Formats: sequence, structure tokens, C-alpha cells
Amino acid sequence: MRIGVVCERFPGERRVALVPASIPPLKKAGLDVAIECGAGQQAGFPDHLYREKGVEVSPARADVFAAADVILQVRSAGAAGEQGRADLPLLRAGQIVIGMSDPLGAPQAARELAERGVTSFALELMPRITRAQSMDVLSSMATIAGYKAVVLAAETLPRMFPLLTTAAGTVTPARVFIVGVGVAGLQAISTARRLGAVVEAYDVRPAVKEQVQSVGAKFVELPLETAQAEDKGGYARAQDESFYERQREMMARVVAGHDVVITTAAVPGKKAPVLVTAEMVKGMAPGSVIVDLAAERGGNCELTRPDAIVTEYGVTILGPTNLPSTVPYHASQMYARNITTFLLHLVKDGVLTVDIADEITRETLVTRNGEVVQSRMREVLGLAVAAPTP
Repeated sequence: MRIGVVCERFPGERRVALVPASIPPLKKAGLDVAIECGAGQQAGFPDHLYREKGVEVSPARADVFAAADVILQVRSAGAAGEQGRADLPLLRAGQIVIGMSDPLGAPQAARELAERGVTSFALELMPRITRAQSMDVLSSMATIAGYKAVVLAAETLPRMFPLLTTAAGTVTPARVFIVGVGVAGLQAISTARRLGAVVEAYDVRPAVKEQVQSVGAKFVELPLETAQAEDKGGYARAQDESFYERQREMMARVVAGHDVVITTAAVPGKKAPVLVTAEMVKGMAPGSVIVDLAAERGGNCELTRPDAIVTEYGVTILGPTNLPSTVPYHASQMYARNITTFLLHLVKDGVLTVDIADEITRETLVTRNGEVVQSRMREVLGLAVAAPTP
């Protein structure tokens, strides 16, 4: 089998799907690898490092698509926007595409792949089970986003994070509030704590209280009914608007007492809930900072604009949509480990085998034999839940 890796075309995307260190395990499994010239350059992996590992470096993108049985991407069709649609003519029936494809946010892209007879896997749909942890790209990328959000906040805030006692007086520590304690939120807590801030955190799922306390933060408890706040995969479940309205009322006082607010609350495939209103921003001290990690889904802050810096009422609001790409070296390392582990999970005796009896394979398989086969995506697209038998 031949594996192909191409340059990421989405604006601002600097990651690469495979790094040189991930090549030997693939070679050992009997797989050949070809990569488009310059694919790893922006992430800090020049072509010669791939050649040293026995990778064929091709100057033409079309040649990589033409020769590969499997295409590995960071952003495949759906997540790559119009740039991803431009690659559709290069794909052929029976070819396999593996990457992040925003399956629940851009499900129509799956229809287009199915029409071309492409077999595709969406890594965002990886089940949250123990044996899939090393393949979980969402957790890997969220780790980087949580870290970088605190770094951005510290750079923007007009005061230092740690408590300092100096001859010129005492510098009080910054107060940081994390909203949404998934992987990104926990990493943000840890990073802010390491920088010396006093950290509080809130999540609609009461079960995360112990995790928040384990990394040195105080868990903020709001008297709300949260029994149905978590789905079976461990993700936050969308609530009705009356719940969010009560939540915002109770959070207003908490938000006003902090110098930095980092929001991470998102529900897969849905618009992010608005948790920080314009009125709450108005109540914050001038110079305060909000970093909204849900900006790509509309934002948790009412004033957020994706990929823009907004200043309102003296508060700076950052809405980054692709923080992992700002740390492309380590983001690519982590992503490559995830996608390589997943690929080797599918490969048996040098051949990629689609075993739908396996939960990992079944949940991530989006298109096959000209059909969208993933049950959640079929529901989103208004198709019968069960795909027809080929």
C-alpha cells in the first residue's frame, strides 16, 4: 500500500499529517510513503528529513493523489473549506482519505466524497474509549489550544500573572476564570497555575469538580440542575436556552471578579452557547482579557469575532479559531502519532481492512461504497439511519 501526504491548503494551516519520526512504523508495516514537496516545511520538517526516512518527495500534488491508496491530511474535505473541494477531482473511487473533516459541522462534504466513491474516515468521531486514547486528535489539539490560550492571555493582559514580593512593593497575582473544563480547560488551568495565577473554573458537568481541584484550581459551583449535562462520550450535552439564561445570571458576578476569562464550551456539531454576554463584559475591569476558544462555532462570548481582536468597555476579546496551527511543530508531532496509530489499527498484513465490527473503525468510517454510512451523520443529513447494504 502507498500512503500519500499533501500540503495543507486551508488558510493559516501550518501543520502536516506525518512527521519524519512517524515513518519507520509505517515502513515496518509494509507501507510506502510519498509526500508533496514542502508539506512539512512550515511545521519545521524540511523535505530532506523525509528523504532520509525513505519517503518519496513529489513536486506535484496531483502525482501524490494519483499514486496513493490512502491520503492522510490534517484537514480533509469539510474541514478544509473551498480548498478541500478543489481536491475532489484528484480523488478516485476506492481511494481512502483519513483526516479531520468537521463531519457534524460540514456534513455535505461527506456526500461529495461518497459520490466519488471515496472511503473516508473522520478522526473527530473517534470514540472515547481506553484503547482509542492514542488516536484521539481532539484531545491532542485541545491540549495545545488550552496551553496557547493562556500564553495569549498573559501576553495581552497589562499585568503579570504571578504573586511577586519586591522592594518596590507586592504584585498581586492575576485571577483567571476557565469556563468549560474539557481537555483544553484542564490544560489552561495547569498553564495558568504554572504562571502563578489564582485560577477558578466552572463546567456544566459536576463530575469534573475533582479534576479541577486535582490541578490546583477552585471549582465554581452554580445551583443549577445538571443531571443530564453529559453525554455517553463524556462531552457536554447541549441545554435549552432557559438553562443558559439562568447560568449567565449566576456567572455575571464571577466573571466580573477576574482579570482573564478563557471559555472553551462547545457542543460537537452545534453553535457554541453564549455564556458571557456584553453586559457581563461591561462589568469586567478595564484591561481584562477574554480568550474565546469556541470562536469557530460562534463563540461563548457575545462580542467575539472569529480570528479578530475586539476591544469593548476596555476589555480585550480574542477569538482564535486554529491555535494548534500556531504551534505547528508539536501539534504535527502529536497529530502524526494519532493518525499513524489509527492507520496501523486499520492495516492487517499490509492491507487496509475495514472491519465494521470494531467500534473504532465503525464510528470513524464516514463514507464507503458510494454512501454516507456513519449513523450520526446520516441523521444530520436526513438520511435513513441504516445505510443500504452494498
